[in-house]
Amino acid sequence: MPISRWPVRRFVVVDRSMEPALRAGQGLVAVPFGRARPGQLRVFEHPYRPNFWLVKRVTEILEDGRMRVLSDNPAAEGSDSREFGPLPTKNSYRVVTVI
Repeated sequence: MPISRWPVRRFVVVDRSMEPALRAGQGLVAVPFGRARPGQLRVFEHPYRPNFWLVKRVTEILEDGRMRVLSDNPAAEGSDSREFGPLPTKNSYRVVTVI
């Protein structure tokens, strides 16, 4: 399939919650397919803030298909599963490239 037809999304990191893996200002290229797996970086809409997207690391896939996600830098302010619990993997994006 030509790359121009892939459902690719671009995102930009805006905080320190994923340091040292990701720094503010870095770009992300993500795709809406591929099964969520522990260790992956996933982008998803904040469950309580529509149109506000987060990037976090998947730490666990639960039996019901939801995922737990955490920040790499817990000292930085940010939201993750400690605040909002597990999330559905549906409608999340798998990070494939950091630019």
